[in-house]
Amino acid sequence: MASWFYASEGKQQGPFAEGQFRDLIAQGVVRPDTLVWTEGMAGWQKAAEIPGLIGGGGAPPMMPAGGPPMMGAGGYASAGGYGGAGGGSLAVDFGILEFTWRSIVLLIGMIFVLPAPWVFVWYTQWIVSCVRVPGRPNLSFTGNAMTLVPWYFGFIVLAIAISFIGSQLLSNLLFIVQIVLYWLLIKWMVANLASNGQPLGLSFTGSIWAYIGWSLLFAISIITIIGWAWVAAAQMRWFCRSVEGTRREIVFKGSGLEILWRGIVAAILCSFIIPIPWVYRWIMNWFASQTELAPRGSL
Repeated sequence: MASWFYASEGKQQGPFAEGQFRDLIAQGVVRPDTLVWTEGMAGWQKAAEIPGLIGGGGAPPMMPAGGPPMMGAGGYASAGGYGGAGGGSLAVDFGILEFTWRSIVLLIGMIFVLPAPWVFVWYTQWIVSCVRVPGRPNLSFTGNAMTLVPWYFGFIVLAIAISFIGSQLLSNLLFIVQIVLYWLLIKWMVANLASNGQPLGLSFTGSIWAYIGWSLLFAISIITIIGWAWVAAAQMRWFCRSVEGTRREIVFKGSGLEILWRGIVAAILCSFIIPIPWVYRWIMNWFASQTELAPRGSL
C-alpha cells in the first residue's frame, strides 16, 4: 500500500495509508492545490496534478523510491517547480479570532508607547508565520526587539525636542528621518526571514534615495485620490525587485486599477468596524496571490 504525505501550513504531514489519504481528500483536508508526495514521485506536486487522485483512480507512475524530497533550507523540492528554482504565488492564512485579539494587543502596546518595539516584533513573528511561500515551509521572523529600541526611542526624543523648538524646517526634517527609519526597518525585517529555522539570506537592496522618492511620490499621489493606486502598484514592483538573495525572482503582478477598487471596497466595509478583520485578510490574500516567485530569466 502506498504511503502519502501532504504539506499543511508549511509542515509535512504523514505518512498516510492510501485509504486514509482518500478520506482526507473526501473531507476537504487535502485540496486540489495541496502539495502532496508518495513513493515513486520525483518531487512534491499539487494534488490536482496527480492523475486520478482528486477524481478517484490510480496513483502516479512508479519511480525510484525514497523519502519525501527536501531542500537545504527546508523547502519542498518539486518536479513541478514549487521548490528550489521553481515558482508559484504566495498565500496568507490566519484565523479571524486570532487576528482580532493580536491586533488589539498590538494597538494597546502602541498606545502605551514603551512596549511598542516588543509588541511589534511579537506581532510580526505571528503574521510572518501565516505567510505561505512555495518551497519555503515554516516561514518565520527572527528579529530581536532590542534592535529597534535605539531607533524607536531615539526618534521619540527627537520628535519631542523638535516640537518644543517649533521649527517648520526641523519638522520637515523629522519627516525625512521617519522615512529613513522605515527604510532601515524594511532592510532589517527582510534580513531576518527564515525557513525551518534556517536564515534565508535575503537582503533589501533598494537605495534610501529611491525609497524617499517613492514615499514622497505616494504622499503627493494621495492628493490626486485616484493616482495613489498606480503609484502603490509601481512601488510594490520596485520593492519586490529590490529583494535579493534568492534564486527566484519576486514579481508583483497586481495593477493599479485592481488596487483602486479593492481599496474603495475596503474603505467602505471598514467604516462599519466589524468587518475589518475579514477585509484585512481579504486584502492580504490578494496582495499575496499577486506576488509570485518565478525562475530567473523566465519573464
